[in-house]
Amino acid sequence: MFRKAEPEVQIKSADQIARMRAAGRIVARTLGELRSSARPGMSTLDLDEIAERMIRDAGAVPSFKGYYGFPGSICTSVNERVVHGIPSASTVLADGDIVSVDCGAILDGWHGDSAITFPVGTPNREDSRMMEACEESMWAGIAQLWSGRRLEDIGNAIDSYLRASRFGNVLEYGGHGIGTQMHMEPHVPNHGKRGKGMKLTTGMCLAIEPMATQGNRHVVELDDGWTVVTRDGKRAAHFEHSVAITEDGPLVLTARPENQKKLAELGFPDPGF
Repeated sequence: MFRKAEPEVQIKSADQIARMRAAGRIVARTLGELRSSARPGMSTLDLDEIAERMIRDAGAVPSFKGYYGFPGSICTSVNERVVHGIPSASTVLADGDIVSVDCGAILDGWHGDSAITFPVGTPNREDSRMMEACEESMWAGIAQLWSGRRLEDIGNAIDSYLRASRFGNVLEYGGHGIGTQMHMEPHVPNHGKRGKGMKLTTGMCLAIEPMATQGNRHVVELDDGWTVVTRDGKRAAHFEHSVAITEDGPLVLTARPENQKKLAELGFPDPGF
């Protein structure tokens, strides 16, 4: 009987993790600005232009622009669009929309990658519940990032949280390794069995990114070759942080100032702000 070989995973030194945190800070600041800037009447292309300017002004390069031909500096996914939405002048935000923004930056050869979902104008209760559940499932997954645990512990925690919250969990997409490339081994599924999968070790850096839906979990890719939408037209949310496994626990490389309380609550290392 043959055993499947585990993928080769890039292990980072403390200095390299610090350089990834520098890239992560740029992503964090950019996402914070986009959330505070978004308002009814703006297009998703307006958000893209803000993001590209901020990333380049910080001395970094947008990770997404030109990635396999992707035209934007960020992904902007509105309402039923789950991930990989292309910024467009024709997609104009309205009061009550929710928008997921996925942002990446390369600084001195190292990547940061993070995503948030937020309301435009006045949110409704069900949207707020879904966004909160998706974000909390991300934290549940990140809490598994300790040396000696297993890869599928992450997805099991995410899936368990979303199931308990009665939201759909998109299974076709997941997280990934990150470092000198944006997408590296291993793939991090958002479901799994506890105790299964490769062993996690200090120096691994992983992007953890659940996607939740208000209806069933099924999705379809549009003809543009990028945008993924819910098959039933229900709304979706997407959250992501890039995280390093350290001897002291999960170090959130893309942490934003508003995450400080959560980091303290979970007993995670202080990433510095």
